[in-house]
Amino acid sequence: MEQHFPAIEVETRDSPQYAVIWMHGLGADGSDFVPVVPELGLADAPGVRFIFPHAPEIPVTCNGGYVMRAWYDIVSLDSTSRQIDEAGIVNSRDTIRRLIARENQRGIPCARIFVAGFSQGGAVAYTTALTHDEPLAGIIALSTYIPCGELVTRERTAANSDIAIFAAHGREDDVVSPVLGRRARDFLIGHGYRVDWHEYPMPHAVCLEEIRLLAEWLKGRLQ
Repeated sequence: MEQHFPAIEVETRDSPQYAVIWMHGLGADGSDFVPVVPELGLADAPGVRFIFPHAPEIPVTCNGGYVMRAWYDIVSLDSTSRQIDEAGIVNSRDTIRRLIARENQRGIPCARIFVAGFSQGGAVAYTTALTHDEPLAGIIALSTYIPCGELVTRERTAANSDIAIFAAHGREDDVVSPVLGRRARDFLIGHGYRVDWHEYPMPHAVCLEEIRLLAEWLKGRLQ
């Protein structure tokens, strides 16, 4: 990929018709969810290009300023709240928007692009998709939250008011509390979005049942 968009790409077949831009969590990198692709069972579905971008390396305040891959700075956190850097979220949103535009240039329209993410990456996925000015195919939000409801409320677009949303969370998550995940779900429902919500008896992770249901959800939208 271009130097400004470091990422791993995986295509399920030649000439993909769809794209999934999938953001990793805090401190991970784009390789984190590459192993999920074969587990989705898309061999008989239309071709999908999975794009796993790497977040930049920045100091993270809540981790003592330690430099790690992060989509935005987290100033402080506890089990049910976050104090975050809104400017950092906007910058990451702009990066993902450029990746969306690049897929458009490669022949995949917005209506066939999914935005996905785990944990901090899911927070960027929510923010990007809900405020995008063209209809996207869907949001995949795993073990995550909406980091800045005021930003989404202020900038959400009619274009994605009916976007498909798959959201899942572990009931035993001690990194991103399920309270935050449910708060995001309730925020979305309160603003008229439809959310396919799932909870599992797991920590801050993904599980096989979650991936199985995600695969069914995704294949149902690949036409």
